[in-house]
Amino acid sequence: MNAPIITDLYQSNSVISVRKELGRNYNWRKSSNFICHYLIRFMKLKLPPVLVFVIFSILMYVLSIVLPFGDFDFFGRQFLAFFLVGSGAIVGLVSLIQFYVVKTSIDPRTPSKVSSMVTKGLYKYSRNPMYLALLMVLLAWGLWWGNAFNTLLAAGFVGYMNRFQIIPEEEELAATYGKEFRHYCTQVRRWF
Repeated sequence: MNAPIITDLYQSNSVISVRKELGRNYNWRKSSNFICHYLIRFMKLKLPPVLVFVIFSILMYVLSIVLPFGDFDFFGRQFLAFFLVGSGAIVGLVSLIQFYVVKTSIDPRTPSKVSSMVTKGLYKYSRNPMYLALLMVLLAWGLWWGNAFNTLLAAGFVGYMNRFQIIPEEEELAATYGKEFRHYCTQVRRWF
């Protein structure tokens, strides 16, 4: 049996379907993706998203100082940055309030503690509006510093969040809510 590509493993809807495809006794140690598998397994749901946001913000600041090239400026850049921060703050607060209204856990490291699925309000348009709010503020931070390479770091934030936070959350939610969650995933995009 050929070793599956690790991205295929995490693009499926749940771990259960992967186990069925590979068979219960699949030996990961023989796989060329052994290190990737254990790295992903070790890192998923470990760092709080706010800490990841702070790390990427610091990296953006350092990058804007260290790199002597990639600087840009345009009319309204700072206004756009303020607009993104304001919009991100509103999106973040509204999505947090929606979680508090239904009295469910907001701790992203323990999706198993979620007591109900939120699918109304902002969650009709994004499955992860809290993370979208963090991304908006990161993009604003990159605009504020005016360095084109900060956009790459924002893309890195999206990649990290997808791989180590959102996909593991979705796996647990699919295991908990089954068809209801899978139907929701077909109706609403992950980011926007």
